[in-house]
Amino acid sequence: GKSTLSGNILYLTDNVDKRTIEKYEAEAKERNRESWFLAFIMDTNEEERAKGKTVEVGRATFDTDIHRYSILDAPGHKNYVPNMIMGASQADVGVLVISARKGEFESGFDKGGQTREHALLAKTLGVSFLVVVINKMDEPTVQWKKERYDECVSKLRPFLKGCGFKIKKEVKFMPISGLTGSNVKDEVSTDECTWWKESWKAAENNTDKPTLISLLDSLQMKGRDPNAPVRMPILDRYTDRGTIAMGKVESGTIRPGMKATMMPTRQKYKIDGVWKEEMPLKSARPGENILVKVNGAGMEDVQKGFVLCTDPPCRSVDKLICQIMVMDLPDHAKVFTAGFQANFHAHCAEEEATVTKIFETTNRKGVVNKGAHFASVGMTVVCMIELARTVPCETFEDYPFLGRFTLRTEGKTCAIGVIKKLPPKRD
Repeated sequence: GKSTLSGNILYLTDNVDKRTIEKYEAEAKERNRESWFLAFIMDTNEEERAKGKTVEVGRATFDTDIHRYSILDAPGHKNYVPNMIMGASQADVGVLVISARKGEFESGFDKGGQTREHALLAKTLGVSFLVVVINKMDEPTVQWKKERYDECVSKLRPFLKGCGFKIKKEVKFMPISGLTGSNVKDEVSTDECTWWKESWKAAENNTDKPTLISLLDSLQMKGRDPNAPVRMPILDRYTDRGTIAMGKVESGTIRPGMKATMMPTRQKYKIDGVWKEEMPLKSARPGENILVKVNGAGMEDVQKGFVLCTDPPCRSVDKLICQIMVMDLPDHAKVFTAGFQANFHAHCAEEEATVTKIFETTNRKGVVNKGAHFASVGMTVVCMIELARTVPCETFEDYPFLGRFTLRTEGKTCAIGVIKKLPPKRD
């Protein structure tokens, strides 16, 4: 339901014209999948349309009276989790789409389901608010029943708390239908759903706005400093009369004509232009997903995972001391010990990593064991990690968005963590 919801938001905010929709309706009918026409707005390539599954992260923009938004439509299927990490690492607000349909909610949520992993990754990758939308409420098995909605919400709460979300501050719940558009821009009619008006007016589940778009407009982002040094992790780059880098400004303000340093290579470049979706900007503030033209850089000088900085530039290290929480272990490893190998994902960077030393572990009851040699699932571990190559990063205290990471191996997220300490600077 993620692509359908994204497509419907674009349609309701007048970013897709009627003719395009009619073309997609015809195409969906040919494939005997009439309800998929809204998803085709986001899922553009042939493979995604044939299977009805998103593979790449779709991007689009829409405006409300209050904010400019970028939608990133991430894939849900477990084979495409690395793509999902790329999408989630740029987001400020996550919308977790849960299906209320009988059987679908349960299968997404059991041990092997994807709901679990997505919520974990969203928290680690720095999403500051999570809006949980219970979708498909118009389904014949659900029919906007309050019991089903409450059941889904009560199952999700303890779980999201375990992922590290503060339920009262950071999580909102809302029933919607992505296909019919109820509660997306306009509130559901009281004939269909009798209880929702009372629920949001009483601010149940700490949600006090009737629709998804009004809720997004009411969220206040904090921790963004336009006057701090610039930090922009590079997501991708391409050539178009010079090298163009894409990424999200995490702090500081980027203006055309300013000088910047690329970490970890420490090369200095001049910034020739800044764009957002083809539109030239005079400056880009934190939170904008932008394109930057880097003067004098070749394709090999700008790579995914590099960070564009102004002085003082960020650190670039191959060893770090971190605090992680062990979530899951691969089939062949019974415990987490020194010598454990995994892929290290931080902001946009990905690197091979090895755990070299464990300093202390804390189990679920809060018992600290200093000098432990191994840890098991559910424990919090302070350990040292060595990387195959240097990765630009910072401690979590100084720059939260450059200080979080996940460890993945064999298609599982094994651990989520934050960087505590970096080695002392060498001049």
